[in-house]
Amino acid sequence: MSRDHRIPWHTLLGQALADALNGLAYSVSTEEELALRSQRLDVLIIEQHPASQEVQRAGSPEQRPDGLEDLVAHNLLSFKASGAVFDAWALEELNSHYVTYRKLASIRALRQSPAADQDLETPIIEPRSAYPLLSAADFRSYAIATHFPRKLIKQLPAGSCQRSQTPGIYRLQAGTRDVRLIVINQLRRLPHNAPWGLFSSDERHRRAALEQYRPRSEIGVHLHNLLAHYKFGEGNMAHTTEDMKREAREWLVKHYLDQLDPEDRLKGLDPEERLKGLDPEERLKGLDPVFIEAWLAKQRKDH
Repeated sequence: MSRDHRIPWHTLLGQALADALNGLAYSVSTEEELALRSQRLDVLIIEQHPASQEVQRAGSPEQRPDGLEDLVAHNLLSFKASGAVFDAWALEELNSHYVTYRKLASIRALRQSPAADQDLETPIIEPRSAYPLLSAADFRSYAIATHFPRKLIKQLPAGSCQRSQTPGIYRLQAGTRDVRLIVINQLRRLPHNAPWGLFSSDERHRRAALEQYRPRSEIGVHLHNLLAHYKFGEGNMAHTTEDMKREAREWLVKHYLDQLDPEDRLKGLDPEERLKGLDPEERLKGLDPVFIEAWLAKQRKDH
């Protein structure tokens, strides 16, 4: 088995997008279960409600990765990593995921409506009678490929693929649905596209993206380290949430601690933590001798 086949691409892409969209009203999940018989969607980006505009403005990225500027409520992503081919079958599978997921999301919305009288912990079962579907406009499908899918374009009717004004972004006509095609190798090699560039099949592109990538959360720090390990043999592998948090803290200390004021560095530390490691003489420096004498007198009295 090749090295690439052991890499959890969907999880890594989900982490990259979660970090890129950090501060926006969206959650990102991977390997989303779509049926009773296992059918897994590569990446799912869902808008969260209610959205705090103040929080969004404070934590939003300056510019989203190309292709994600106008996310809708439900965004379904199918990703073919380096070596995998995005062909007509992959596109049909993505469309089938859209049909299944739209039903699932509509049933979930029905269960969460004020009029619903159900235990939300019970398994989701499709109603036997007709039920309202969420608007098709609330769903968008994305085909993510590292290189341009020439085989797919040959399999589609002429004119089904239309280039956009943004390099690497295309519109595919797939039956009654439009699918947004994102070709990672063709995207502009700019900092805001670094989350995509990390998954390029071109090593120079990946390295440039790794240098441009600026994590926005602990997930981003963890992702940066994992990809450096997977693709370039650099960094340390981390397998647990605690490992992720530890690495994130280490990265933040290394890159940002020296930029903080002394008061900011000490925020959140209790007095014992602040003084840990200091010898008695260093602990007493700066204290008023009168205060020290008064404290000693109190200790003698108490004992």
